Amino acid sequence: MFKFLLKWIVNGTIIVAFLMYYSNTTFMMSAVIATGLTLLAYLIGDQVILRLTNNGFAAVCDALLAIVYFGILSYAMDLRIYAGEIIFLAVLIGVVEWVLHRYVFNDPMRSIAGS
Repeated sequence: MFKFLLKWIVNGTIIVAFLMYYSNTTFMMSAVIATGLTLLAYLIGDQVILRLTNNGFAAVCDALLAIVYFGILSYAMDLRIYAGEIIFLAVLIGVVEWVLHRYVFNDPMRSIAGS
């Protein structure tokens, strides 16, 4: 639960700030959107992909998930976020996810077993 909460706070801070600056969203709408992506990224990226592959691949998948997620939301909710902004946000999320996986969520037993 701690890992999810930390991921939610870090990703949420980035996403909420980004959406409130670049699009026509309120704080509450931005927080709901950030929570949706965090839930998807945690369930798909951390619980499935990260466990089956490595950190780099999981971080890239998180970035690609963010591109798809924000692309769909931008169209469906008329958020007025341009493709370049979505890619910038996705790269930022991918880097943050890599750091979280590498330094914060690092399981010492997994590292020993993997070597």
